[in-house]
Amino acid sequence: MAETERTLAPELPAPSAGLRILVVDDNRDSAESLALMLQMIGHDARSVTDGLSGLETAQAFRPEVVFLDIAMPRLNGYDLARRIRAQQWGRGLSLIAMTGLSRAEDERQAREAGFNHHLVKPVEFEAIVQVLGSHSPVGR
Repeated sequence: MAETERTLAPELPAPSAGLRILVVDDNRDSAESLALMLQMIGHDARSVTDGLSGLETAQAFRPEVVFLDIAMPRLNGYDLARRIRAQQWGRGLSLIAMTGLSRAEDERQAREAGFNHHLVKPVEFEAIVQVLGSHSPVGR
């Protein structure tokens, strides 16, 4: 590979211990792209495009980490986070808001709904990997 090609290609981190990760975002391309990138670094990642599907998938898949958009149809991210946290299986997972909502009030609402992290779109993949590195798996 030529030197210029190497510098243009993004470096992916080395595969890590695989986590079960759910991506919930009404932007299908964004959700699928993030899930694919997470799979490429060794995670078991799935994506859905609305809050109700997110709840159904989370109940069956039992993710360890959920990347969750806030403004979605059928069930918004705040309400989905609360429903997940109300479940026994949802208390120890990491909830990460990935949203265009960036005001201090939005971050406060995210904390109150049970989110561990609040990332503002567009989010660099390196920031996602860093947040995953702070995840301390429950029961592992």
